[in-house]
Amino acid sequence: MAVEQRSFEPGTDVLIRKVDSHLAAVRAGLTGPELELAERLAACLRELVVSTAQASAADRGQVRAAVHFFVLRRESRGRLLSVRSLTAAQRVVNRVVRQLGRPDLLVEARWDRPAREPALPAADVALH
Repeated sequence: MAVEQRSFEPGTDVLIRKVDSHLAAVRAGLTGPELELAERLAACLRELVVSTAQASAADRGQVRAAVHFFVLRRESRGRLLSVRSLTAAQRVVNRVVRQLGRPDLLVEARWDRPAREPALPAADVALH
């Protein structure tokens, strides 16, 4: 009989399940950039949970707090997560990401990104 070994700490599974469960619930009511932001936040939180499984209690506590903020924060009517709430969760998650020295995990919303200037076709560029 093969025994499956897990590399996660006991609390890790619970936190990841909370994130995944919450994301599944909000997928029913969000679309477009809001859904994209929720999915990015969830991916970031999953990565933080896994990467801090062996970290200090303080670091794990920050990640746990960010997960709970994402999962429990509701400022809307009904069960849907509002955009305002998502941006609040984004700020909390990004603060934790910076404190843990993981700027590679910063979460940007589509509306936060600077608009790119449209590329001009070579024929339209005037040379002086």
